[in-house]
Amino acid sequence: MKNKHLRNTTVVITGASSGIGRATALTFARHGARLVLAARRAAVLAEVVAECEALGAEALAVPTDVTDAKAVQRLAEAAVAFGGRLDVWVNNAGSGAIGPFETIPLATHEQVLRINLFGYLYGAYAVLPIFRRQGRGLLINVISLGAWLPEPYTVAYSASKYGLRGLMDTLRTELSTEPHIHVCDVHPAYIDTPGFQHGANYTGRVIKPAPPVFPAQKVADAVVKLVDHPRPSTMVGWTAPALRLLYNLAPAATRWGGMRLLQRYLQQAERAPISDGSLFTPTPARHGTDISGGWRRPTSSSGGSNSKWLGAAVAMVAAAAGFYAWQQRPSSNPQQTPESE
Repeated sequence: MKNKHLRNTTVVITGASSGIGRATALTFARHGARLVLAARRAAVLAEVVAECEALGAEALAVPTDVTDAKAVQRLAEAAVAFGGRLDVWVNNAGSGAIGPFETIPLATHEQVLRINLFGYLYGAYAVLPIFRRQGRGLLINVISLGAWLPEPYTVAYSASKYGLRGLMDTLRTELSTEPHIHVCDVHPAYIDTPGFQHGANYTGRVIKPAPPVFPAQKVADAVVKLVDHPRPSTMVGWTAPALRLLYNLAPAATRWGGMRLLQRYLQQAERAPISDGSLFTPTPARHGTDISGGWRRPTSSSGGSNSKWLGAAVAMVAAAAGFYAWQQRPSSNPQQTPESE
């Protein structure tokens, strides 16, 4: 069912050429929103624009590298010129680099931070003055479960996602006197997108998202829902709040279990070349342009084995967390003093 409130609403989406961004663009298009789509690959953006127009929406492609602050500013200006106003800005472009911290080149770490952290900062910096002039607007940030759970071999990615929490929490504080300007964060669990193919890989092994993997449409629906029901933080996929809670209860056990799971997976994963993926240079136009990364298809026998290892690791960490919580419970012994606890 179409949301009539979204009709002719001007929406900017970065990272709109594939995955969550593409799914979000098409979802807004079904509701009749006016779309301004940004990504580095102009040819792919043109395809997404055509798909949105086929759904009855007005759409404009603005090829943009979010690591360029001036380009992001031009994106905001193009959106206002196209729609007459700017109602919703979705910060979504992102990438990562996986591998032992010291083996990933420093320039690669820096590029991850430029895309994930500075790209969102540039977006906020470009759009918030427009929202203030209008007296209203919605800034939506697609962040990650990785903003709450440190995952091994993803140092720059984790730093960027944890940094985004601080950035957006502080902006919410500054905007607390602006009741019609909202900053909303979306934290997906593992999602079926081409993101793992786009990211840098310094492990020498094929990297796959740990199951369960949720469809990108689930995130797109959560983003669109925020237009009518803004809230500071939204988790997508049941594993996101579960793992966040687990880490809060037993951080040491969760870290230990996560590292053992990754080590076990890498021992049996297929070999892959060392690559920076599309961090510095966009991938060819026909590569990784779909909404799905194909991770929800039936797995091979080796994939089933990986799922078994995941289940064992989750059970192990959950047991450790339960034991930790049991140890921390208040003692019923009246003779016990605070010093003995």
